[in-house]
Amino acid sequence: MAQWMTTQLLLFLVWMAEVGEAQPRTIRIRTELLNVCMDAKHHKEKPGPEDNLHEQCTPWKKNACCTADTSEEAHKDISNLYRFNWDHCGKMAPACKRHFIQDTCFYECSPNLGPWIKQVDQSWRKERILNVPLCKEDCESWWEDCRSSYTCKGNWHKGWNWTSGYNQCPVKAACHPFPFYFPTPADLCNEIWSHSYKVSNYSRGSGRCIQMWFDPAQGNPNEEVARLYAEVQSGAGLRGAWAPLLSLALMLLWLLC
Repeated sequence: MAQWMTTQLLLFLVWMAEVGEAQPRTIRIRTELLNVCMDAKHHKEKPGPEDNLHEQCTPWKKNACCTADTSEEAHKDISNLYRFNWDHCGKMAPACKRHFIQDTCFYECSPNLGPWIKQVDQSWRKERILNVPLCKEDCESWWEDCRSSYTCKGNWHKGWNWTSGYNQCPVKAACHPFPFYFPTPADLCNEIWSHSYKVSNYSRGSGRCIQMWFDPAQGNPNEEVARLYAEVQSGAGLRGAWAPLLSLALMLLWLLC
């Protein structure tokens, strides 16, 4: 039975490869997913240069979806962007807050999130990001630097008390160190913003995951990653998969004979 199934798999893959070869080789990448800005509260309509971006937002100076004013607000406590209070459970550690500022800069400024933009029906935005493959080191350092800080919630997108004009902990929501609500780095990065991020198994510099932090002098590595995922979504990346699949089927067939 196993040999028969392997043979059928081999025949199917051979057929699919022949179909793939018969298709035109000029598959167009979904360019509408590249170099775009979200339709959200503070984003520009189109990305472009912003020479005066503030501090942690400066990596995007050459091509940004945020303005200088937005970048400056991103560094303030209870800023005019969203009136969000990082210190809702006492003073957040500076190293921890730095990650949240970088997260805000990344969200507001990056033009490389097209493959993960989804439409939403929310009063303050029409689009959001979902399951952006964040490089594992960015997530791990975020979690590590926030271990000593306190929070009262596991999902920061909803459920706050806004009666004071900024977010406060809901009634009966107790403040605990971050690991209480986020036991692992993946719990933090995946859950805190309703799955805006999905921690990748890939490392920084691999060209397979998105970096929240990067040295602009070395170029923006997220451009390559966005292009890769745009290729996959357009089907351009599928043709190259047939060769390793055929090899695997042949190996299985050889082992079973």
